Amino acid sequence: MRALGRAWVQRWPLLVAALWWGAVTAWSFVAVPLLFAHFNNPAVAGGMAARLFQVQSWVSVAAALVLLLWGRAQRGRGQAGDADWALLPWLLLGALAGLVQEFGVAQRILTARQTGADLALWHGLGSLLVALQWLCALRSLWWLAGRTSRAVEADGR
Repeated sequence: MRALGRAWVQRWPLLVAALWWGAVTAWSFVAVPLLFAHFNNPAVAGGMAARLFQVQSWVSVAAALVLLLWGRAQRGRGQAGDADWALLPWLLLGALAGLVQEFGVAQRILTARQTGADLALWHGLGSLLVALQWLCALRSLWWLAGRTSRAVEADGR
């Protein structure tokens, strides 16, 4: 039972990063394209896609914050593994991209047709922010997978 607890402590940050990356991947590259393929009305598909991207933004912010807090606790115990902690800029960038997407771009995409704004510009910026969240989640997952692998090897399991 003690080994299970130690394994959980070593692996839960990896699970958070995997869920973050998986959510961004599934919603952005599978669910949203399927919405537009399934619904013949772009307005209906766009509204549903906006809701998915809203959830995705909050998942990015939450995952990044949880991993930031974990990293701070690790550094406090001298267990971060890297003196400057390599994930810090990626987590901050991922959270920032989610917040900018949610509060800066999403509403402009939804109202672009009514306000005469440049839909292509706002859609392109939103896509860039989604890609940035995906990249930050992938970098976090990759780094944590390597860290977890080294920790498991050190334990001899």
